[in-house]
Amino acid sequence: MSPRLRFCATLWAALLAACASTATLAPAPAFELAGRIVVRYQDRGFTSALRWKRNSGGDEIWLTAPLGQTIAYLQADGGVATLTGADQRQYRAGSIESLTKSALGWRFPVAGMRYWVLGLPAPGMSLGVIERDEANRVTRLEQNDWQIAFHYAGPGATRPSRLELAGAEAEIRLVIDGLTTAQP
Repeated sequence: MSPRLRFCATLWAALLAACASTATLAPAPAFELAGRIVVRYQDRGFTSALRWKRNSGGDEIWLTAPLGQTIAYLQADGGVATLTGADQRQYRAGSIESLTKSALGWRFPVAGMRYWVLGLPAPGMSLGVIERDEANRVTRLEQNDWQIAFHYAGPGATRPSRLELAGAEAEIRLVIDGLTTAQP
């Protein structure tokens, strides 16, 4: 390979790496999600409708019973997470993950899930296996002690319609009925 061609190839690789690292540092996009969640943990089960609003200020998550009664309302912003139960009692922790673990008995991996619902690996987290289909969509991912299977509604779908997560303490299935992202 000529020195000039080698230089161009090196420059191109550096530009691609810079673009990739810039993309991974970007915050999770704002979105609103409606769906259903099933959790299996410690020989128990939990089923709920889920509504999740994600924006630059943080996360708001409503877990509701089939008739619409709020089971838990979770809010996190600036390193403080609050869970308000159906009885209006409030619990606080540093993150939704630790809050759901202590109050509900299972850990909801919000930090990764912000990206996984969009069909993306979460930046800044350890990454094991990543598998993609012929359309380059993520179909399987191992990240931060979670194994995630991504299911799509059809060949043209760009975002997953269902996620199946398996972790050391829980199994979570999330069915996404609707997901809208904020326009840049």
